[in-house]
Amino acid sequence: MTAEPVRSYETILLTRKGRQLTITLNRPDAMNAVNLQLHEELADVFVYAATDPHSDVIVLTGAGRAFSAGGDLDHLAHNAANPHLFDHEVRVAKRIVFAMLDLDKPLVCRLNGHAVGLGATLALFSDVIFAAEHAKIGDPHVALGLVAGDGGAVIWAQRIGLGRAKEFLLTGELVTAKKAEEIGLVNRCVPAAELDATVDAFCDRLLQGATQAIRWTKILTNMELKRIATAVMDAGVAYEAVSARTADHREGVKALQEKRKPKFGAL
Repeated sequence: MTAEPVRSYETILLTRKGRQLTITLNRPDAMNAVNLQLHEELADVFVYAATDPHSDVIVLTGAGRAFSAGGDLDHLAHNAANPHLFDHEVRVAKRIVFAMLDLDKPLVCRLNGHAVGLGATLALFSDVIFAAEHAKIGDPHVALGLVAGDGGAVIWAQRIGLGRAKEFLLTGELVTAKKAEEIGLVNRCVPAAELDATVDAFCDRLLQGATQAIRWTKILTNMELKRIATAVMDAGVAYEAVSARTADHREGVKALQEKRKPKFGAL
């Protein structure tokens, strides 16, 4: 069967190599920060990958020096000034998470640089993560006065346990790739020069394996994760939408714009 051309997006680049489809977050000048366009396209691209008849293994990575710096600052500021717009985006965030969980093909994350906020969520919902040693990963929603409701509250505890997950989600601390490997947040931390070869070798191993058995094993191991996501995501996106309307969120965004430490109000 002749492979059809891959779908085109504005902020995502799709490429095929044999039976491997690579999804590249493609806003390198903005460190692949997520604006409205990228957010919407992320909700579609994993559905496309699932139905693409010409691929069996999916790689997720970022263009340039970052994987994804999280929310685009201009976009965050616009939403902070118009919080009703955030309601749509949290619903899109839920679609992204469940599209990733419903993808039955193995999803390998090539973590080429920092993964922050939603960027961290995208990486952590991948099946296997190979991280360049200079990369950091974290979910600093709270640093912007937001609830980590778009997937962080689901996936961090499943990867590293509830106690450690709370430590990082309640502080927003970024974790080095080496420490992330040590605590089980990512699978392997490798020198940047070895990242491509490491990812390619793992993908080749999957491509040479029993395709259906691999897919069905992924479906089976995702069942409990999907149950947890179903239980948590609605409340998560609702809490995040409410937090988007707070003075603390407006202060968090303003502080980020002014490159200073935020001064949040007392509880």
